[in-house]
Amino acid sequence: QQRDKLRQYQKRLSLSLERERALARQLLKDGKKEKAMLLLKKKRYQEQLLDKTENQISNLERMVQDIEFTQIEMKVIEGLKIGNECLNKMHQVMSIEEVERIIGETQDAVEYQRQIDELLAGSLTEEDEDAILEELNAITQEQLELPEVPSEPLPEKIPEVSPIKNRPKPELVAAS
Repeated sequence: QQRDKLRQYQKRLSLSLERERALARQLLKDGKKEKAMLLLKKKRYQEQLLDKTENQISNLERMVQDIEFTQIEMKVIEGLKIGNECLNKMHQVMSIEEVERIIGETQDAVEYQRQIDELLAGSLTEEDEDAILEELNAITQEQLELPEVPSEPLPEKIPEVSPIKNRPKPELVAAS
């Protein structure tokens, strides 16, 4: 608000300076040099006021920026404060001793599993591995096994057997 009021004051001074300059010219034309000098001194004083006003406006704008930045800093500090409170609450829930206990239990469980894996992997010797491979080959062969071939010798001539009863012999069919 102060900045806006100073801007309005600055405008009024600028308009007043223009009027006084024009009036000083008129006084010089009319031959009133003394009055023109007095008016120019007043104008000079108002120009100095105008410069001071400009400096005050700059100071006010800088102050407004500082206030806005301080408000941002306050929000950051408030956020840090809330974050710190949250961390403290989390630390109360989970103590260093509790974390160390959990990590220790996890490491023990991993070590136990590693020992089980070593026992399982290390309990089979090379002979056991060979036996397992032979058994695997045997199972594979069983799946591919063909039916057994008869062991008795095959007859020389196969007797003719007609699959259909009462079938006329080929000679009879030709004679009819």
